[in-house]
Amino acid sequence: MSFRSVPEILFCYDEDLYSATSINFLGSDPALSRTSPISLRTGLSFNEPSFIYMDMVPESEDSPEGDDDKVYMFFSENAVEYDFFNKLVVSRVARVCKGDMGGLRTLQRKWTSFSKARLDCAVSEPSLPYVIQDVFHVRNKKWRKSVFYAVFTSQSSSTDQSSAVCAFNVTDISEVFSHGKFKTEVTVEMSDVKWVTYNGELPVPRPGACINNAARRLGIKRSLDLPDKTLQFIRDRPLMDDAVRPITGKPLLLKRGPLMTRLVVDVVTALDGQTYPVMFVGTENGYVQKAVNYDGEIHIIEEVQLFQNTEPIDILRLYQNQLYAGSASGVVQMLVSNCSRYSSCLDCVLARDPYCAWDVTALWCSRLPTSPEDAKGNLIQSLKDGDATRCPTTATGEPKIRTLVLGNNIKLLCRAESNLAQVKWNFAGKPLPYSNKKYTIYSDGILIYNASANDAGLYTCMSVKWAKGRQYSQTLAIYDLRERLPVDVTDKIKATLEILTESHTTSSGLHEIEEPPIAINQSSESKWVVMQVSLAVISVMMACLLIWNLYMGHISPFMCCGRQPIKSPRNLPGKEYMHTGNDAVDSKQTMVRLCVTTNSNTEATSFHRNNSNGDTSTDIHIFKYITDESEI
Repeated sequence: MSFRSVPEILFCYDEDLYSATSINFLGSDPALSRTSPISLRTGLSFNEPSFIYMDMVPESEDSPEGDDDKVYMFFSENAVEYDFFNKLVVSRVARVCKGDMGGLRTLQRKWTSFSKARLDCAVSEPSLPYVIQDVFHVRNKKWRKSVFYAVFTSQSSSTDQSSAVCAFNVTDISEVFSHGKFKTEVTVEMSDVKWVTYNGELPVPRPGACINNAARRLGIKRSLDLPDKTLQFIRDRPLMDDAVRPITGKPLLLKRGPLMTRLVVDVVTALDGQTYPVMFVGTENGYVQKAVNYDGEIHIIEEVQLFQNTEPIDILRLYQNQLYAGSASGVVQMLVSNCSRYSSCLDCVLARDPYCAWDVTALWCSRLPTSPEDAKGNLIQSLKDGDATRCPTTATGEPKIRTLVLGNNIKLLCRAESNLAQVKWNFAGKPLPYSNKKYTIYSDGILIYNASANDAGLYTCMSVKWAKGRQYSQTLAIYDLRERLPVDVTDKIKATLEILTESHTTSSGLHEIEEPPIAINQSSESKWVVMQVSLAVISVMMACLLIWNLYMGHISPFMCCGRQPIKSPRNLPGKEYMHTGNDAVDSKQTMVRLCVTTNSNTEATSFHRNNSNGDTSTDIHIFKYITDESEI
């Protein structure tokens, strides 16, 4: 035994519960029901339906006919009125009267006002009827201005991935039910049943109508008083012949690609005092599109990815300027508009977002107040015209200098803040072609392959937007690409060593290294070149340190050979070393090489002994001072 799942809709109004679902466990008896002191349901009025949405419209308010409130339900089902080789799904809207109490003999405990009509959201190209997926009711204080927005998807084939958004006025829907023709079944040769337009005379009161002043004048004050002729007609012919057309006669939004799943609409009062419906449409890959209709022109403000995974958005709700999107993995909350992300007046105005306006005094894009009377006069907003001529001009920034290395690939970064803007690149004042194999233009920059000397120059990145036939350009970045010829690594190391050795001696005897006259671009050199240069610098410093210690006498060259340390003439006792006061003579004496004969242990012992006794005669035999340059 197989069970069929039927989507369920629940709706409460005046303590009455309305539900659209299957009333048996097999899922084979779908019905529209009301649970109240007088419970009602439909008969065999559906053909494998998929229930979408249900809501009430207070049509009794300010009604000259004394009409009743209506409950409208949107759904899709297999069509019975078309001769098609396969099952054809169509979109429907049905309505019942709130005060319906069923019939007395015919349609007992059944709706006497139930009727349904086809919803038409046709595109310009030939295709099968689009199937309704979601509905949002934009209520108005005057119910005649209320609008139902609906999402439709294609059913032609799996390769035709397209969606549409259509808007239906409540008065247009009511007109089809109140004054439209009905369809009726006829038997035709070579066919079982065919549905055609009923052109006969309608019974009075009109089948499917609520109890109004005209019925009351006939003595019919409730549905239990309706004649059987009227009840039998609506029982056998609940389908209307006319279809409900959208407000504009065509879809407000037509999109190819990932299918739309959910829809909510927010009505915003703009700076000009008018109200604009802003649509938030969820898709099957986790995105939300924000669009608005300006006098029949649909304008997509932005597209935001809410879920990392490509999962459909199943729930979409609006609450206190927040948008809540739900999927199988979680819920995401986002602002209906983030005006602060528009950094310039041009971006703010050309976004044509009813929530945002450019503040000339504060120099930022701010959220409009709830009441347009509270808005200041220093705000700029142009929704219908998209006119940004009032924006103050901004100065062009200084170019960023980049180094061109011959033979390398070079990437210059530039990204437009708006997804609707087009990025264009100019080189030396001329636009760069997108199809050139020399360049690849990405969404966040440009890549130059195998750079040569001819690629050096000025690159300008511009953001281009179109609004009402006018083009607006804004400079995002300027790059000055300068050539630097390759230098041999060995020559570079030699040049660096020469720079480091050109130093002067300070008063303390230390070497102060002068600044190199040229700058080395570290970013374009390899790491191993930097390491070799560093090792060379360290080697030079170590050599200088060794020479300085030898010069000061802190270490002796004979220490590595195991010989006795030689005392500096400056440290000899007595009068053997005389400071003449002449720097030239003193410097010569410092260069004297002292020859020590250590072959005889006796002489060494005698030297240490006599030195301790104060006798320096032995020292004369051991040390010989060379003061004449000819002897060196």
